Amino acid sequence: MKVKVLCRNPDDYVRETKRDIHKVPRNYDPGLHPFEAPREYVRALNATKLERVFAKPFLGALDGHRDVIHCMSKHPTSLSLLLSGACDGEIRIWNLAQRSCVKTFQAHEGFVRGMCFHPDGNNFLTCGGDSTIKQWRITPEGDTENEPINTILSQTLPLSIDHHWSENVFSTCGEQVNIWDEERTEPIRSFTWGVDSVHTVKFNPVEHHLLAGCASDRSILLYDMRGSAPLRKVILKLKSNSIAWNPLEAFVFTVANEDYNLYSFDMRKLSMPINIHMDHVSAVMDVDYSPTGKEFVSGGYDKCLRIFPVDKGHSREVYHTKRMQRVVLVKWSLDNKYILSASDEMNIRVWKARASEKMGVLRPREKTAFNYNEKLKDKFAHHPQVKRISRHRHIPKAIYHAAKEHGIIKESKKRKESNVRAHSKEGTVPHIPDRKKRVVAEME
Repeated sequence: MKVKVLCRNPDDYVRETKRDIHKVPRNYDPGLHPFEAPREYVRALNATKLERVFAKPFLGALDGHRDVIHCMSKHPTSLSLLLSGACDGEIRIWNLAQRSCVKTFQAHEGFVRGMCFHPDGNNFLTCGGDSTIKQWRITPEGDTENEPINTILSQTLPLSIDHHWSENVFSTCGEQVNIWDEERTEPIRSFTWGVDSVHTVKFNPVEHHLLAGCASDRSILLYDMRGSAPLRKVILKLKSNSIAWNPLEAFVFTVANEDYNLYSFDMRKLSMPINIHMDHVSAVMDVDYSPTGKEFVSGGYDKCLRIFPVDKGHSREVYHTKRMQRVVLVKWSLDNKYILSASDEMNIRVWKARASEKMGVLRPREKTAFNYNEKLKDKFAHHPQVKRISRHRHIPKAIYHAAKEHGIIKESKKRKESNVRAHSKEGTVPHIPDRKKRVVAEME
């Protein structure tokens, strides 16, 4: 005899708490739900409206510096520790969870030009305006001694410093790019190309032997520290202030430029950028990628931060406050939840990476509701009403009018070019893509 046994999972019908609502079974047959699409559209519209209502990205400020903050560095293994160096030579170690300063000490005479952590997080390196490179010990709690464990006198003034991702090697830049071993007082390799100084240098987080730098002659340089000469060089129309490698795509990097734009390049083809990221209305000073490699944050002289998807030309988010001045530094936290910015009025600000995200522990039903709303917003993202509400941002009056003026200028240039082409002999005025116009020259 064959017996069929009914089996039910208690999770499908038992309430989580006594005050919880009873779960009702539902038949998902589309024939029984003829108005499902209109209902989902209304839910997507309401979810988009609520997202803008709860968009409060600013979390807090860290104040205490007595001069402009010139450099910042994230701890590679701890989410709560942050280093900041000012133009008066002072370094502060911050505890982000408590929003307090753990340690303050005088590291250099003059500017703190750059700082970086060792990959194990037990020590960090700084370089300053006194032409010295110092190595400091740091505990997991953020405490450090007032005296460095190692000091190197540099022959040239270092303007930036970055550490190799897996070896005891670091790089400095200035009149030339130097590769140093932590156990030696002389550089093990030096690179020069031209006479202008290199003001920023970054190691590739995927291909660890590659590094890139930005020079004051408007060029971007690529190096392989295993070779004896620089690899490639590309010159843009204006100077690039900062550079950031994509942490998941080994060949992609983004530069922050003086012409109000950011440019993403594939190092295998530098003749034109793969994307131009617009929206800033003043010089872009710094850029940093999220750990997922899908977005990056930028800060500029227009006193705001912008978050860009890597494949989009316009920002998805803009952050600003009334008292924030020109943003000189930005960092994206390693847990992909927070953004740190330093500006001219000596403050470090902490922001949420997603403006309307709820902080803290979420219940399972809350997670399910948030995920459902995200799917609905993606599904109806191109509907006019949903698109209009999700794109709307309040921005300062100065940025609004500057963006409007730049739009008029761009349209005028485009109209003039089309008129010249229309009234010239066919083929004499070729159509050049906008991305190709930005690159002046490429050298190998």
